[in-house]
Amino acid sequence: MSAVPAAVAPPTGIAGLRARFREGKAALLKPFAESRASAAHATRLVRALCRHVDTTLADLWEHAMMPPGAALVAVGGYGRGELFPYSDVDVLVLLPAGVDGSNDALKSAIEGFITACWDIGLEIGSSVRTVEECIAEAQADVTVQTALLESRFLCGAKRLFTTFCKANTAAMEPRAFLRAKTLEMRQRHQKYEDTPYSLEPNCKESPGGLRDLQVLVWVARAAGLGKSWSEMAANGLITPFEVKQLQRNEGLLRLIRARLHVVAGRREDRLVFDLQTAVAESFGYQPTKGQRVSEVLMRRYYWAAKAVTQLNQILMLNIEERVNGSAGAPMQPINERFLDRGGMLEVASDDLYEREPHAILETFLVFQQTPGLEGLSARTLRALYNAREVMNGDFRRDPRNHAMFMRILQEPEGHTHAFRLMNQTSVLGRYLWVFRRIVGQMQHDLFHVYTVDQHILMVLRNVRRFFIAEHAHEYPFCSQLAASFDKPWLLYIAALFHDVAKGRGGDHSELGAVEVRRFCRDHRIDKEDTALVEFLVSGHLTMSRIAQKEDLSDPEVIQNFARLLGSERRLTALYLLTVADIRGTSPKVWNAWKGKLLEDLYRLTLRALGGAKPNLDADIESRKQDARHTLNLYSMLPGTEAPLWKTLELSYFARHDAGEIAWHARSLFRHVDSPEPVVRARLSSVGEGLQVLVYSPDRRDLFARICGYFDGAGFNILEAKVHTTRAGYALDTFQVISPQIDQHYRDLISLVETQATLALKDDGPLPQPNRGRLSRRVKSFPVTPRVTLRPDERGQRWILGVSTSDRSGLLFAIARVLARHQINLQLAKIITLGERVEDIFLIDGPALQQNRAQIEIETELLDAISA
Repeated sequence: MSAVPAAVAPPTGIAGLRARFREGKAALLKPFAESRASAAHATRLVRALCRHVDTTLADLWEHAMMPPGAALVAVGGYGRGELFPYSDVDVLVLLPAGVDGSNDALKSAIEGFITACWDIGLEIGSSVRTVEECIAEAQADVTVQTALLESRFLCGAKRLFTTFCKANTAAMEPRAFLRAKTLEMRQRHQKYEDTPYSLEPNCKESPGGLRDLQVLVWVARAAGLGKSWSEMAANGLITPFEVKQLQRNEGLLRLIRARLHVVAGRREDRLVFDLQTAVAESFGYQPTKGQRVSEVLMRRYYWAAKAVTQLNQILMLNIEERVNGSAGAPMQPINERFLDRGGMLEVASDDLYEREPHAILETFLVFQQTPGLEGLSARTLRALYNAREVMNGDFRRDPRNHAMFMRILQEPEGHTHAFRLMNQTSVLGRYLWVFRRIVGQMQHDLFHVYTVDQHILMVLRNVRRFFIAEHAHEYPFCSQLAASFDKPWLLYIAALFHDVAKGRGGDHSELGAVEVRRFCRDHRIDKEDTALVEFLVSGHLTMSRIAQKEDLSDPEVIQNFARLLGSERRLTALYLLTVADIRGTSPKVWNAWKGKLLEDLYRLTLRALGGAKPNLDADIESRKQDARHTLNLYSMLPGTEAPLWKTLELSYFARHDAGEIAWHARSLFRHVDSPEPVVRARLSSVGEGLQVLVYSPDRRDLFARICGYFDGAGFNILEAKVHTTRAGYALDTFQVISPQIDQHYRDLISLVETQATLALKDDGPLPQPNRGRLSRRVKSFPVTPRVTLRPDERGQRWILGVSTSDRSGLLFAIARVLARHQINLQLAKIITLGERVEDIFLIDGPALQQNRAQIEIETELLDAISA
């Protein structure tokens, strides 16, 4: 670390102080920015920056001619003696008792001092108080109390600072302070979704960040248990091994935060996508097979954050026992190895896991089986943390552990909490070595918001909820199917392994199937059950792909899927896993429309598996009868539907359910020959968004105009069913969503019907698509635009696939190209996966029969969808 250039004499005047401060800071940051610095280098940097500011503030204090009885005190992180490159500088101007801060001369001096701090480039946070005022503020606000806890004398009246320290110590109530900081930490964790695995974590505030380490020091210091890790170890709070782990992970987090500040050139504590690559490169990291350079950095961060989370939990429980005197809490023996200590599971002896390694997995079985347990005690957590080396190859091959793991899977309840605890304590990754490889692994597919291990545990939780009666209201159909599924634990295994091979390169589904087959063999799962689990892992994406990308009204699609499955048991298992998987990617990805598509595919396939051969004529007649019955309920005269139905092809009836068919007939029976467009809207029958019916004399750019209206009005289109009647009318149905629908749906329906009709009457040129702004995630991890064009299985129509980053105006841009080439659209499925879209269109038209025209269309589409 370069030293700050020493001045022969302190500079005089603000200009000289400003120049010295900026030159000194630059001299400290330059070697750090240009080197592949270590954690020790970062520690030296934050301390050197702190000393540099100390000197500057002392000179400014003297320059401002502050009264001799006052003192300048560093508080907060700056008081701790650490200052990151662009952190705030928090100070307290301490006044002696009886001094009136409103005195003109004193007020002028203080204002001059603070102004001078800002003038030279210090981002100062200041307060002006007497000792009595400090104590009163601290008792009213734990944040102030925490800042004052780490106070450090800078300059001025040292005796006044000593008086302040004594008063602050005397006013401290360790038990109340611990309770307040614990609640504050829980709130902070909740704000950051209770996970250290956020894809854009805050390395200071997120769970497992630097703040979690600082909380430990604060509560220990308040309780008189030590001001540093070594002092805590001397007081028996932590072991020498834990001290090393704390220091190592604290050093890494400190280094990441310092690097982040330098790369951003500002105070930035979030590892946002925009900066992850630059920070990783500043470490000298290189991309590996299947991993970007940013993923290498983030995995290292996640492992450190996970260790901090574990150690924080151990120490907080230990400190709580000391402060609250709960070390003597009543204990109830569970068996010879475990105790119930005040609702926490505790090992009977510290060396239990070294003596009996198979007791490690038994911990989680006992946790499942014992009512009233809320978690693991500090003693148990510490024993697990120190037993990681015991969980080696022999441990993983031990038949007793295989049997214990199977018992955990086959228990009737407690799986979600047990497996989360196993992951938090690193037991899951140590036992399933293949799982360890995906702990903390990011997913840059723009719709997963969790790391791979967290996504897997979320999917396991979702599957588990299907089997819990209290959650039956969430997904009734899934719960209904789960109630009759014979072996739920097979689905739990499939959930654990479905994404376990991500990041290796190759097809993770097939690689995962190999891993789960090995697991089943080692755990003596019979051949039939092994085949089911292997099928689920290898095909876990199949059902969502068919539901969202294929034409479910085509009997061949259903027959082919039924042949692939072969049994109702496989169909039910795959359906449950698929719903759980989609729900476990991101809260934004699942919607009612996707749920309906999956349920429709399930029911159609179940009929096929039951031996019911596709009979399109019978199906259509059944739908017509149901539609007529619905029309009767609305007091429609018999035969009202006939004029419209005579103009419709069989494909119309095949693609719409009876409710939609009845709605169309009721809306259009007076307008079958209307020369004007007819637009009707209603709340969607799937429970989300609107369904919009458009009936109009057909023309080449009609679909593009409809898309243009929805684009301009701020609607997202989820699905479009497009039909042309024998009479030359377009009868199109759209499923759309908007944030405004829930609150103002009646006004919105009226607005859509009026404005869309006006838009369709417009004969002017089509407007330019609104290209919109790309999100930060898309900018950081862009999707390569792709267009595929292939004939369907019968060679009668073409399937157009479009994959690109999502943005407003996208569908309108595609529709403009299709209109320009006179392409007829029959079906559109708009699939949004976070910030990525996967759209499928069923199209036909003369231009598609010519190779040159095909290339031209594909080229124009690529230009249209490229951001």
